[in-house]
Amino acid sequence: MKKLLFSLLVLLAFNAVADDVTQGRAKAEAACALCHGATGLATLPNAPNLAGQQAIYVSEQLKNYRSGKRQNEVMNMIAKPLTDAEISQLAAWFGAIKVTAEAP
Repeated sequence: MKKLLFSLLVLLAFNAVADDVTQGRAKAEAACALCHGATGLATLPNAPNLAGQQAIYVSEQLKNYRSGKRQNEVMNMIAKPLTDAEISQLAAWFGAIKVTAEAP
């Protein structure tokens, strides 16, 4: 019984994360892609790549922009109306993107 309950909890948690990634991707394509790229690879020279960033880092930075603790004219305006759920979704999306590196 304990194994079944544990399996159900893991499945529910996995589905919640998958939903966050899907919803985060939609939000990112609408609000973030212009500067940070559709796949989190920046299209502007002064915008950081977000692909592959740890979800907790993205979440904290968005909350810091939202509160004004971190200052950037554009990001403060974009983050201000975000809910905690939307921040979690965006963080899940950018954290889920796999990034690889190659030596030249």
